[in-house]
Amino acid sequence: MNIFITISGLIGGLGLFLYGMKLMGDGLENAAGDKLKSIVEKVTSNRFIGVAIGAFVTAIIQSSSATTVMVVSFVNAGIMNLIQATGVIMGANIGTTITAQMVSLDLESVAPFVIGIGVFILLIAKSKKNRDIANILLGFGLLFLGMGLMSDAMKPLAESDLFREFVFLVGNNPVLGLLAGVVMTAVIQSSSATTGILIALASTGEIGLNVALPIILGSNIGTCITAILASIGANKIAKKAAGIHLAFNIIGTLIFLPFVGLLVDVVTKMSPDSIVRQIANAHTIFNIVVTLLLLPFANLLVYLVNKIIPGEDKIKQTGAIYIDDKLLETPVIASAQVQKETVRMANLAKDNFELSMKAFNEGNEEDIAKVYENEKLINTLERDIADYLVKLSQTELSDEISTEVTSTFNVINDVERIGDHAKNIAELAMEKITEKVQYDDEEKHDLNVMYTSTFEALEMAITTYDKRDTRDIIAVGKLEGAIDEMEKELRTSHIKSLNNRKTSAYGTVIFLDVISNLERIGDHAVNIAGTVQ
Repeated sequence: MNIFITISGLIGGLGLFLYGMKLMGDGLENAAGDKLKSIVEKVTSNRFIGVAIGAFVTAIIQSSSATTVMVVSFVNAGIMNLIQATGVIMGANIGTTITAQMVSLDLESVAPFVIGIGVFILLIAKSKKNRDIANILLGFGLLFLGMGLMSDAMKPLAESDLFREFVFLVGNNPVLGLLAGVVMTAVIQSSSATTGILIALASTGEIGLNVALPIILGSNIGTCITAILASIGANKIAKKAAGIHLAFNIIGTLIFLPFVGLLVDVVTKMSPDSIVRQIANAHTIFNIVVTLLLLPFANLLVYLVNKIIPGEDKIKQTGAIYIDDKLLETPVIASAQVQKETVRMANLAKDNFELSMKAFNEGNEEDIAKVYENEKLINTLERDIADYLVKLSQTELSDEISTEVTSTFNVINDVERIGDHAKNIAELAMEKITEKVQYDDEEKHDLNVMYTSTFEALEMAITTYDKRDTRDIIAVGKLEGAIDEMEKELRTSHIKSLNNRKTSAYGTVIFLDVISNLERIGDHAVNIAGTVQ
């Protein structure tokens, strides 16, 4: 019965701990919103900035594994290189120590009060922002409640001969502790949870720092399993990113292992009366020191992994490149990536529009063929993005991101229609070539003026959507109004020219179809700009 109570308490406490960590991370992530998106987008080749970003993002989402999976996805998409990934991965290891520092505080007594406040806010909250605050409080309280349950469940372990034997073995053989940490964390897939269990054990007085420290070192290696699993099915570059994560933690652990005694002395002097603070500080010091030691050798880490996993894959260009199902665990980042993919699709449609008009003016059949090819990719992207938006809409989203998801459905529909109009113009270009239709200088000029205004409106609309800047929405609307007027005037003047026999009937039909497509593209540009609130 005692064994059952111990196991039940441990599993229940660990479950509350992990769920509390997730609730708090989701709440913090949604509260950070656009700030988190903009920070991730600022990843540069500067390793120190990468470390800072990795640490900050991990502290927000409460999971170094999630951050590393995100990095693997970015590398797989070709929007982050291995040097950039190395800095962020190192920073993630530092960021994850925030959880250990937090749970080492003696806040178990206030956990029920915090949970009560969180539930109260959740019951009366009307806005998503207040619900996020409630989730942060609930997660915080449940995390400490879980710690308390684990501590209580583990108290009887002191009476177990098997447990005493384990403590004796690990205390005298750090390598066994290291392996225990690797296995525990690989199973739980959370180094924070492993550290939480160790802190719960230490708070009962059942283990010392000499036992806990090797397990902590091993947990840093065990947490790599999540990124390794995420890289399965990805390209070689993504596998290399996961390999860098593993190599960094293994090398760092091997460097530190001979100095475990020194680390014990340091953290003991820092917090002589608190074993749980010693464990948390040891975890933090290890990750900071290893990062400082290995950061200057990031190029060598990349070189090592390139030797272990030789060769490179080309980034796929046949469909979406920025979106990845693995990122759905971090909806704020997923929404930023789907916006990038939508902008990519819009720019492709814009380029196709430009190419179709070039084909119409110059009569180049190779350009027409290229328009058809690009149109297939635009249609593929529409399907990929729409499918991803459906999955994203089923996650826990803030009100702001939920609105963005809805508007993006409309944007990709408008972009797809712009692609269709570009294809229509390419088809008209082919008819113009086949029927040997010619236009005079005045007709060419009129058509070019309307095209230039339409192209400017579309370019401005895409920038408005990309930058989420409302300043040009009115300007796009004015341009669209001018395009409508031009379409009416050109339609009237061209029909008059037909009556005066200045142009052929077939040439007039083609001309009117072209300006009709231009006017429709202007309408879609206004729709795209109008989605930005």
